[in-house]
Amino acid sequence: MKHEKGSIEVITGSMFCGKTDELIRRLRRATIARQKVQVFKPVIDIRYSVEKVTSHAGSEFAAIPIQHANEILTRLESETTVVAIDESQFFDVGLIPIAQELADKGLRVIIAGLDTDFRGEPFGPMPVLMAEAEVVDKLHAICMICGDPASRTQRLVDGSPAHYEDPIVIVGASELYEARCRQHHIVPRS
Repeated sequence: MKHEKGSIEVITGSMFCGKTDELIRRLRRATIARQKVQVFKPVIDIRYSVEKVTSHAGSEFAAIPIQHANEILTRLESETTVVAIDESQFFDVGLIPIAQELADKGLRVIIAGLDTDFRGEPFGPMPVLMAEAEVVDKLHAICMICGDPASRTQRLVDGSPAHYEDPIVIVGASELYEARCRQHHIVPRS
């Protein structure tokens, strides 16, 4: 079933806030509504499964791993009405015009990804996608230090906060990252 109007929805927040669970929830509802869904994810995301988006809680949905955002257009099936992209922060800014093009063609585009990197700075194409989206849901995790709502992702190296100068992208899970509130998010500079 085609949508009346296309749109971009962004699901964002820190690690462990439930972004992928929310994405999967929306995809299941679209499937129940007999909408044709296609899901894409970056090829570097191999934490749980190569051809599935999988949440830390264990929910999963079939996905197509791609190297570059422009592959979405070449892999898109004609009957697809819902396009979802998980871990969108790992794609280049080419994702922005692709999301716009799909929405302009009447597709529902659901984008999930981190809004900030471990430094607390805007991550990849996410800030622009958030600005251009019709709907933005910023989810919060629980701070691993105090239990308050967490909006930051703390990277740990050997149990200590990563330095500002460390590389931005290291794909991992709980052994490398924690959710933190603003007060407990620490990024030392060398």
